[in-house]
Amino acid sequence: MRGGDREAEFREYLLADRTRLMRTALLLTAGDVHTAEDLVQTACTRVYVHWHRIKHEGAGPYAHRILVNAFLDERRRAGRHPEVVTAETVEPRLSDEADPVDTLAVRGALLDLAPRQRAVLVLRYFQDLDVATCARILECTEGTVKSQTAKALKRLKELMSEETDRTTGSS
Repeated sequence: MRGGDREAEFREYLLADRTRLMRTALLLTAGDVHTAEDLVQTACTRVYVHWHRIKHEGAGPYAHRILVNAFLDERRRAGRHPEVVTAETVEPRLSDEADPVDTLAVRGALLDLAPRQRAVLVLRYFQDLDVATCARILECTEGTVKSQTAKALKRLKELMSEETDRTTGSS
């Protein structure tokens, strides 16, 4: 294959999937735009390097697996400081965006989840992927995806209840 064809095919893929990759990365990082961009860049670079092998199998699932793995690796690194959620956002606003206060509360709660639990929720509910696809991306069993989802939802509910109590002044 000529280099120009490879470049054109990769560019076409990137134009089609980059927004979705960025949305996933923003959810995984609970709104940390800079880290999300780094994760997307890592995924895109690895997709490009392996383009000759993966273009026929579908680059989308491969890119999302790389993205999630890069996120989980980033969380494991020693000395990494957690993200700080602020009221100011740099990301573009969506036309049907939820209330910013709710968005910050959800992001804050996502930040308090373990990285793998956060990844499971983002893939299952924000990316609307089925259990089998999540298991392939996370390289685990479907049972693990289900149990991590249940634990993450329970913890997220607790965190959101605590946030509601804190904002309403209840105990």
